Amino acid sequence: QVQLVESGGGSVRAGGSLRLSCAASGRTLTIYTMGWFRQAPGKEREFVAAISRSGSSTYYGDSVKGRFTISRENAMNTVYLQMISLKPEDTAVYYCAADPQTTAQRMAALKRIDNWGQGTQVTVFS
Repeated sequence: QVQLVESGGGSVRAGGSLRLSCAASGRTLTIYTMGWFRQAPGKEREFVAAISRSGSSTYYGDSVKGRFTISRENAMNTVYLQMISLKPEDTAVYYCAADPQTTAQRMAALKRIDNWGQGTQVTVFS
């Protein structure tokens, strides 16, 4: 199993930016498609973005397209989520996830993912 630890969350004014990081240990990230999900209070978990094992393919949720960018640095065993033009509705706990069998596009609809981080809080205030 891979262990995932998110960091980089915080509070930011609307229109601002944050970069989240997800550091992996225990296994190399190169075997995993990686994704970011978020969950706001009282809402269901929402897919944010995913990236293929090589980094050549990415996929985004409709609500973040054009504002968020997912990337990975396999040599550092780290995945990033660059977020710009943040909105109050982006407020949520953001989770990193890893799956060894899916593709970036299919990760959005996966019913079960076994590898999750503990989450990092992002709060956007107006």
